[in-house]
Amino acid sequence: MTDRHLCIHGHFYQPPREDPWLGVVLPEGSAAPRRDWNQRITRESYAPLSRARLLDAQGRIRALVNAYEFISFNFGPTLLAWMARQAPDTYELILEADRASRARLGFGNAMAQIRHHTIMPLASAEDKRVETAWAVQDFEARYGRSPDGLWLPEAAADTASLEALAEAGIAYTVLAPRQAAAVADPGGPWQPVTEATLDITTPYRAELPSGRSIAIFFYHGALSQAVAFERLLTDGGAFWNRLRAAAAPGLVCLATDGETYGHHFTFGEMALAWCLDQAQADPTVRLTNFAAHLAAHPPVRLVQLHEPSSWSCVHGVERWRADCGCNSGEHPGWTQAWRGPLREALAALKTRLDAHYAQAAPALLRDPATALRDYGRVIAEPAGRDAFAATHLAPGLEPAARQQAWDLLAMQRHALASFASCAWFFDDLDRIEPVNALTNALRACELAGRTGVPGGAQALEAALEQALAQARSNPTPRQPLGRTGDAILRQEARPRHGTPASLALHALLLAWAQNPDLPPGSTPVDQPWPDVRVTVHWNTAPVAQPGALAGTARIVHTHGEAAVAYALLWEPPTATAPWASRLRLDNGPWLAAADLPWNKRQDITLAFAAASAATQRATLAARAATARALTLPLAEAQTTQNQTDHWQHLLPALAHHWIANGTDTPEDEALHALLTANPWPPAARQELSQTLNLAALALLAAPAPDWAALTRLATRAQALNAQPDWWPTQNRLWTLTPISPEAQAAARAFGFAMP
Repeated sequence: MTDRHLCIHGHFYQPPREDPWLGVVLPEGSAAPRRDWNQRITRESYAPLSRARLLDAQGRIRALVNAYEFISFNFGPTLLAWMARQAPDTYELILEADRASRARLGFGNAMAQIRHHTIMPLASAEDKRVETAWAVQDFEARYGRSPDGLWLPEAAADTASLEALAEAGIAYTVLAPRQAAAVADPGGPWQPVTEATLDITTPYRAELPSGRSIAIFFYHGALSQAVAFERLLTDGGAFWNRLRAAAAPGLVCLATDGETYGHHFTFGEMALAWCLDQAQADPTVRLTNFAAHLAAHPPVRLVQLHEPSSWSCVHGVERWRADCGCNSGEHPGWTQAWRGPLREALAALKTRLDAHYAQAAPALLRDPATALRDYGRVIAEPAGRDAFAATHLAPGLEPAARQQAWDLLAMQRHALASFASCAWFFDDLDRIEPVNALTNALRACELAGRTGVPGGAQALEAALEQALAQARSNPTPRQPLGRTGDAILRQEARPRHGTPASLALHALLLAWAQNPDLPPGSTPVDQPWPDVRVTVHWNTAPVAQPGALAGTARIVHTHGEAAVAYALLWEPPTATAPWASRLRLDNGPWLAAADLPWNKRQDITLAFAAASAATQRATLAARAATARALTLPLAEAQTTQNQTDHWQHLLPALAHHWIANGTDTPEDEALHALLTANPWPPAARQELSQTLNLAALALLAAPAPDWAALTRLATRAQALNAQPDWWPTQNRLWTLTPISPEAQAAARAFGFAMP
């Protein structure tokens, strides 16, 4: 058996992007053409890695590889929570990969990760324990086992952070080689090391003041750098040769952001799949994961770290609190002096929130510290709320007091979310990440106000605003003088503040946008978001105000005890003035749709666009047969039909009809000429690709798929040069393992190498 072991690690993370009142990721303009960054990166990296293509010499697919089965990986809990709802197929393949690796190696590939990607050396001792506990609880809820290892955000470490991991039962973590300061044999002298002199082929043991210890692996710095920044993924063969040459007796591991495979380097997941395939076939190298290697090779040598230190800041952890010079390199001359004031403002708020929790929680929770550490189970699995309440809430509480207890716990959750590292990592304060952090801070302030914090939420927000005035963003064409942090809070974060009125108006406008032809008020509205649910029932009695509708809005938060009912008056949108709609609750002030923040208005806009596209798709599909029948043979020297521009909106439906039902009649020859004579608009090609995949998936869903129809679908699409992206159809075909000659013929038509 070989003694050369190889471990490839991917760190998969997106910051907590959810609106803290709704629990959903709202549209993000910078992620266009996708809806948001989670959706975009999932399609470019996370999903392709779960079904990476292995090609033969002719470019045909010979296998789909779930790369997660053969690499070590950690996924951020906030990202996995989103994937479970929005990308369930990929999510299940990630969990399946951990089970498969555990069956093969005895230990799963998955590592845990601190819940909110907090820079642990900068967190308080109690926040370290809470974030670690929540990471473990989320991991257990998803993977069905306890984690062996835990990835520290940005690999930022110090002794106190390692103590928190060891206390939680974590056996190992992974750091950058330059974080090691000295090594020693048991009982021997400490020997200083550098990145160049550290032996990275063996795990080390860090002995901690508590008497505990934790194992530390160090990844191969040069190799990881080459994957992340030197375009090594452009050639799978070169990638494998580099990996094989680096493999030495012991363990060689590389670690990069998982987004490297696909998002940063297109088809990077295919280069990785090629390497994994080669590694499994090479008897001189053994693929493994950290936990399996640790079990077989427990650490002997000791290590001391540079403290604090991280993998992405040569100055320790200054990138997340100071203008240390570490940045993306995209904006020469910019300053990051805003980092310190942002850190200080949020830290001061957290100190006041912690004091409030310490003062208010003892009357509501049996053991406030234990309850907070255990609250991660509720975040991971809201269905466990009742069991948590029975264990942790003080007995005999009235409903209002029980609500206060839940609000206090949620307050701490959102306060911790405001410290996600991305708020400081990039080059400027005036970005989506700092705004997300401030939005979570405002939600924490609101919850503190509802639980009786001295001075109320307004005092907390005022202090936060005053502290943020010391921060200023860099000048841009949009903001030539930059903006101060307090201005960003007022102009960007505060408009996102969720209120009963904004929640109800958002829900009503979503219902209208999804079916604008249905008269407003004709049916009840039920809008369930992950963190809150809004239902509206209409009154039958006439309303004195012309054009308005009256009803009752019921709002219940996931962490709440009961729904709160409001008397509602709504002026619905009109076809030409949708943002003129407005609403009032309990005779309060009117809220206009135009005053909703951009991301909520964009959410409504996209719902309308999706519904309109579905309606148009159905209408054009119904007209396609008639349009084909009306297509006349070409006359004289023409190469396409007269007034071709009038046919443009029909192209996807006509193409689908020609592909699925076409014959060799003169009319179909004329239709083929129309479809191929001129370049298609990109949107029309995307529409056809979606339509063809839906048709193919419907055929594959049948108990006995019509393989001949599937073959015809693929071959006629090729004849039309439609170039659809058959990604979802190919994935489904792979799971069916075609055996019959007809099924194999269909698989070949979709690009698979078959016997």
